[in-house]
Amino acid sequence: MEVGGDGDSGRKHFVLVHGLGHGAWCWYRVVTMLRAAGHRATALDMAASGAHPARLGEVRSFEDYSRPLLDAVAAAAPGERLVLVGHSLGGLNLALAMERFPRKVAAAVFLAACMPCAGKHMAITLEEFMRRITPEFFMDSKSIVLNTNQEPRTAILLGPKLMAEKLYDQSPKEQDLTLATMLVRPGTQFIDDPIMKDETLLTDGNYGSVKRAFVVAMDDASSNQDMQRWIIDLSPGVEVEEIAGADHMAMCSKPRELCDVLLRIAAKYH
Repeated sequence: MEVGGDGDSGRKHFVLVHGLGHGAWCWYRVVTMLRAAGHRATALDMAASGAHPARLGEVRSFEDYSRPLLDAVAAAAPGERLVLVGHSLGGLNLALAMERFPRKVAAAVFLAACMPCAGKHMAITLEEFMRRITPEFFMDSKSIVLNTNQEPRTAILLGPKLMAEKLYDQSPKEQDLTLATMLVRPGTQFIDDPIMKDETLLTDGNYGSVKRAFVVAMDDASSNQDMQRWIIDLSPGVEVEEIAGADHMAMCSKPRELCDVLLRIAAKYH
């Protein structure tokens, strides 16, 4: 990742974080558009995701999983303030980075994402999502028991039918869905990680001080509007944007519209 500031105050640096089982690759359309608009865009692989070399069983905690983002934000040059973008589970990676480095973040954008609130534990949105879905939700996905040095942990490998019907249902099938079925890796939500249950972790002074925006994917078949609105209601005053026709993978189904939203938010808060 390129680090360091630049002399053009209008040039933003976007750092993009994927969701469960995905990787930096899923942002390829949006990264291309942001760079074409004259901005810096860095898509990251969380640990054991995308092209990251670790195996999931080697990732001991949610903090270890988030380490690529934490390191990237820490490496930002003095005075450089990033625009963080998190999709789905990636919203929790953002929350941890915002709490640790609030002065390095100009704004955080949660795209159909887990967006916790200060004073409550980070797993609250995951728990509510799991409460709302039916046992059949994960369809043809595979549950995997990881061999770790700690207690056994369960991971999930997203199935092609699930991706086709609930994640990429509005996205180009011959491109993005095919790419996803080739590149997804097993992922875990770390829902039982101690850091997820710590109600004192996210504070108003750090996490709560960063400007936040939530982008609603209006046609998300996996996390419907009711669930997304419930997340928004946890944090009154958060800016809300909507993208019509966007499925869960809005960066694939509506990349131009998402890029425009990101540019508007960045211009407002940088």
